Amino acid sequence: MEKQDMMLTNMLNMDKGEKEGEREKGRAEGPGDEEEGTQQENGRLTLADGLSEKGTKSLSSGSGQQVSNGFNTSTPQSPKEGPGGAACSGGTASAPGSGPGATVPPGGLRTLVVQQTSLERPRETWSKKMDFLLSVIGYAVDLGNVWRFPYICYQNGGGAFLLPYLLMAIFGGVPLFYMELALGQFHRSGCISIWKHICPIFKGIGFAICIIALYVAFYYNTIMAWALYYLLSSFRPTLPWTTCSNSWNTANCNRYMSTDHNVSWSNSSTSPAEEFYTRQVLQVHRSEGLHQLGSVSWQLALCLLFIFTIVYFSIWKGVKTSGKVVWVTATFPYLVLLVLLVRGATLPGAWRGVVFYLKPDWQKLLSTTVWIDAAAQIFFSLGPGFGVLLAFASYNPFHNNCYKDALITSSVNCLTSFLSGFVIFTVLGYMAEMRQQDVGSVAKDAGPSLLFIIYAEAIANMPAATFFSIIFFLMIIMLGLDSTFAGLEGVITAMIDEFPQLLSKRREWFVLGLVCVCFLGALSTLTYGGAFVVKLFEEYATGPAVITVVLLEVIAVSWFYGTNRFCNDIHLMLGFYPGCFWRICWVAICPCFLMFIIISFLAFPPEVRLFDYHFPPWTTFLGYCIGVSSFICVPAYMVFYLLNAKGTFKERLLKSITPVPSGDQYREYIVTNAV
Repeated sequence: MEKQDMMLTNMLNMDKGEKEGEREKGRAEGPGDEEEGTQQENGRLTLADGLSEKGTKSLSSGSGQQVSNGFNTSTPQSPKEGPGGAACSGGTASAPGSGPGATVPPGGLRTLVVQQTSLERPRETWSKKMDFLLSVIGYAVDLGNVWRFPYICYQNGGGAFLLPYLLMAIFGGVPLFYMELALGQFHRSGCISIWKHICPIFKGIGFAICIIALYVAFYYNTIMAWALYYLLSSFRPTLPWTTCSNSWNTANCNRYMSTDHNVSWSNSSTSPAEEFYTRQVLQVHRSEGLHQLGSVSWQLALCLLFIFTIVYFSIWKGVKTSGKVVWVTATFPYLVLLVLLVRGATLPGAWRGVVFYLKPDWQKLLSTTVWIDAAAQIFFSLGPGFGVLLAFASYNPFHNNCYKDALITSSVNCLTSFLSGFVIFTVLGYMAEMRQQDVGSVAKDAGPSLLFIIYAEAIANMPAATFFSIIFFLMIIMLGLDSTFAGLEGVITAMIDEFPQLLSKRREWFVLGLVCVCFLGALSTLTYGGAFVVKLFEEYATGPAVITVVLLEVIAVSWFYGTNRFCNDIHLMLGFYPGCFWRICWVAICPCFLMFIIISFLAFPPEVRLFDYHFPPWTTFLGYCIGVSSFICVPAYMVFYLLNAKGTFKERLLKSITPVPSGDQYREYIVTNAV
């Protein structure tokens, strides 16, 4: 700051003769020369000649003050936008006759505009636009697109389900997605520090998001560890889940296909794929339930350690490294999906699965369950509320078209879900054909079981089973890695922006500590009863908490920060205002959309069960405690803020909902001298 103050003092002490000489030089130069501005950051100045509408101008050195020429000193600009941009235009000619090439008559005012940027390290940006798009697509397209959407679609009316799904996407999911991208890009902050620029009293939302992200990391990466175990087991001539002669198999194991004429299938029979998953990978038969989880499986622990090692070296340097990794992890799954789709379409009975997947049952649209599932699916698929979209968008150039990005990435996400349904159900149709059963009997499992039992068994009975098994489970791992990169980057960005002096130069060590915490937190999911812990976290730790957090986020932005102010921010970035559709969605439809999901969850709590284990009542209480443990940050911070603020209660309350201008890293000094 001393360097900046000296620069300002020197400019103010220029002698009058030097000013006159420069004015004469400006008259002699042709039109357009006067428009040249210095396009550098960190201490450069901008000089402009012109007439003032008023005879006096004030020196403005604080952010958020309106100077007499109508330029708001707190107006944020792109870091790439030099002082010759908005700042220069704001401080130059505002009276008739002024402008490029205009001569300044005697007695006119000379305006000296000095723009100083902070001496802090400039914010990191994406190397390429595609790095950002692939990162967002990789985050939004996750394991849920592969297993959750196809199951929910056929369960809720097949093709008829696409109607409520699209409606919920248009009026709920995409507006929330667009809102978070715009907020992150404008304020250039993570999910914690951004709230001082929106509504300070809601800062607890940021801390709640970070805790939810940790809970997700505790169980989500364990699913990738299972997939890695399958991947390593695939490098054999005969896949281990195709036979019943292994050490883990029981007497009930039956390899039942239409070609096995000597095998009889009963209600107590189990397939070799099911026994490999439950008895060899998970080993759930060695746990009695959540009250007795058993020991940690060292095989899964090593798999998870390898997964977190990949995660660490992908994100430790920031978006410069993770933006390169997603070129592989985000594109490879699409290549595998296309290969599996072509292979599945050529299998006998594939058409049965497609018909079962898309055959519309319009009567089901009268059921509220269908609409609840559609709203929940699009919300968790696009993923607002996890701090990831805020973090990724904060590394964009200021004038990046985040509106187009939101439409592209959300459309790709929805189309991927639809495509995954064909990939899954062509294979399920083949399984039904081989077993001589209905598709509904084959597709009775949902969640990870659909991938690790049904699909794994179908692959094992295909020609070139080893090849298809390797690429399939490699795809599962990469789908999960993208989401893990994104989730942890949301936490890292939030913490570094909130504590820059402490963490900005120690990013590698902070990321290492965060990854170690996630690994230790995931140990309970690696036990023999770890699958029960994964199910508990999935049902209670993230769902209700993150939906409530996003509801508060929408209310804070639309009702406290103000839709008009938010639309002005978007206009400043993109050059156009959002239309009435977006405004109505943000103010009314999105809050109703989220309230609908929350009320439905409370009114119809899910019956939690896994395999033959029904979760006892005390686990419901435990699940709600885990969910509340993150959300409690919001009211706790509100109380903390009001108690620590100064002034009367009314003054504290007013301060708590008054945003701090987010452009205060750019300070404008407007100096006017009469000549």
